[in-house]
Amino acid sequence: MGEFRARALGKIILASEHAVVHGSAAIAAAIDLYTQSSLHLLPPSEEEDAGKVEVDLRDTGLVFSWPCSQLWEALGDKLAGVNSPRPCSSDELAAMAKLLEQEEIPEDKIWIAAGLSAFLYLYTSILGCRPGKAVVKPDLPLGAGLGSSAAFCVSISGALLAAAGAVCAQFGNSRTEWGSFGKDDLELVNQWAFQGEKIIHGKPSGIDNAVSTFGSMIKFKNGKFTNLKSSNPVKMLITDTRVGRNTKALVAGVSERVSRHPDALASVISAVNSISEELSSIVELAVEDEIAITAKEEKLAELMEMNQGLLQCMGVSHSSIETVLRTTLKYNLVSKLTGAGGGGCVLTLIPSLLSKSVLEKTTEELESHGFRCFQVEGGGRGLQFCRG
Repeated sequence: MGEFRARALGKIILASEHAVVHGSAAIAAAIDLYTQSSLHLLPPSEEEDAGKVEVDLRDTGLVFSWPCSQLWEALGDKLAGVNSPRPCSSDELAAMAKLLEQEEIPEDKIWIAAGLSAFLYLYTSILGCRPGKAVVKPDLPLGAGLGSSAAFCVSISGALLAAAGAVCAQFGNSRTEWGSFGKDDLELVNQWAFQGEKIIHGKPSGIDNAVSTFGSMIKFKNGKFTNLKSSNPVKMLITDTRVGRNTKALVAGVSERVSRHPDALASVISAVNSISEELSSIVELAVEDEIAITAKEEKLAELMEMNQGLLQCMGVSHSSIETVLRTTLKYNLVSKLTGAGGGGCVLTLIPSLLSKSVLEKTTEELESHGFRCFQVEGGGRGLQFCRG
């Protein structure tokens, strides 16, 4: 019955983690690391695979499956509104929790339960309880602040909606393998992905799924986003501290701090908003000569440094993050956490004139602490779909 493949980008937050939930503008950029989801619908006549929904999470080495009859009994028929995404109800969450209790999820991977709930909700809401197999292959490190859960929700929503005939990819006149979706189709995917993100994170801002769906660089505020046009690529060294953290708990922790110190944190959030607004203007500034590019990068570095200080005020830094900051500062490089903090990943701006040897020394020292480093470039196409 055909295979449906979609891939979605990861993301970095250049400014306004956490503050975005409290009304600040945030700047996010897609990065050239993907999560790919493929879906193969199975006809009822294939007896070996008939009657079940299966998901293969390649990065974990785990495969889960549920009989269609069991899903029907637990979740019922929800196919009426494929073009009108709706929140998952408390009853549905409870039903999926019971389904997952029967699965043998390893203790050290119990965090994938929320992702499996999101998968079950998206699958049954878009395709009902028809048999099929999904395979998810991420390039992104999980739980590290690079939007892995959003890329998962966006890619799986794209594949499911394509299988349902609700969206259609455009390939143009070229014979390129990966096609793109139109604005309306992307918006539908984004709305479904956001419902999946809410299952995983509770009260996400929506910025992760938006940048993963639409790509490029965006300014996001109060649920609305604006595309930013950058003629100069922003290059970053990403350091994965390999320290896992709970995004939902960190977001809640910031909210609790805001409630305890409302006046102080209001000033912090206002300052973060000012940084985001200035950063968006600098990003869109078109420069060509070497001197102007260097001046632009210096301003970006200053804003990143200030944002990191304000994130520390919010209580979301971590000893591993501080180690990265100290290490990169030795090489006159500026870093800030990206995502929820508490570990995860740290961004280091790579100036265009930085020598290869300095970058190599910085990377080598960071990796000596047990961290993992890789280079990325901000921007890029949004959700993509593969032929056949």
